[in-house]
Amino acid sequence: MQKFFFLAVGFGLSTGSALAQAPATPSNAPKVKTAAFRPGELWYDTDGNLINAHGGGVLQVGKTYYWYGEKRAQHQEEGVNVYSSKDLYNWKYEGVALAPATDPQNDIAAGCLMERPKVIYNKKTGKYVMWFHLELKGQGYKAARAGVAVADKPTGPFKYVSSFRPNGNMSRDMGLFVDDDGAAYHIYSARENYDLRLARLSPDYLTATPQDSLLFSKHQEAPALFKTGGKYYLITSGCTGWDPNQASLHVADRPFGPWKPLGDPMTGPNAKLTFGGQSTYVLPVAGKKDAFIFMADRWNPKDLKDSRYLWLPVQFKDGQPTVEWLHHWNLNFFNNPSTKIL
Repeated sequence: MQKFFFLAVGFGLSTGSALAQAPATPSNAPKVKTAAFRPGELWYDTDGNLINAHGGGVLQVGKTYYWYGEKRAQHQEEGVNVYSSKDLYNWKYEGVALAPATDPQNDIAAGCLMERPKVIYNKKTGKYVMWFHLELKGQGYKAARAGVAVADKPTGPFKYVSSFRPNGNMSRDMGLFVDDDGAAYHIYSARENYDLRLARLSPDYLTATPQDSLLFSKHQEAPALFKTGGKYYLITSGCTGWDPNQASLHVADRPFGPWKPLGDPMTGPNAKLTFGGQSTYVLPVAGKKDAFIFMADRWNPKDLKDSRYLWLPVQFKDGQPTVEWLHHWNLNFFNNPSTKIL
């Protein structure tokens, strides 16, 4: 998301709004295990602290999931956090995966913005590779770069490698996707977010190759790319600053397209505003066929740390992905979709 800080409005700020959010509770909440997802509600880690992993993505390593996301203070950003889980409900805080640099001359010096971090594993190099949208300290959203870091373990610490504009293009909201053949791709918003582009990564996943193509020019951001049944699907949002907007779904037979629009995949209350959220990632659920979780953020610009998470099951109706609002649900949903609310 290109977050224009001169905007004075955002989700959940209007008095009486259906999207209004309660203030964050203290971080000493009771340590209670959960076995359900409750989209939009406060979500605590296993130490009783609020999970702080915004604009993130999830990587599965063996039987463990790792959730990477922006570490947010009330208004500032403080690097990338990582959490681990065996069941997707209960998350253990593993620490800061990538911290801002203390050297003021470093690209990721404290005060920079590291947004939408995603991590993939390179089988050839044995490295965990993180990409993120980087804005340099004191420059607002002028830099529009992709940043790259690597680690030997999924929990890090990650070591910053470099930042750049892929093939000379601006790079803001972004995602990563690894295909069945091991080829990795960087999908990103370019040209002031008017273009959505896809670049194939180098074999070590550390740079973009010249195989870089415009997918479409529709002023879209927040890309979340996934694959099932031999088809590639892409969920994006419009560009309205902090305000929620309508999601879009596209489909293609190949990563570089052509991509066909399928409309809005959301259904239920506030569906036309993506339930007050914005897409960040689509998570495949291990051990379940065609089971995916749509991950989104309900941004709260008055207190970014209190931005909430919307995790909802992806359903397939008439062969097309849809995301229906559920107040609470668990993974048994994928075994029996008719049981929608616990």
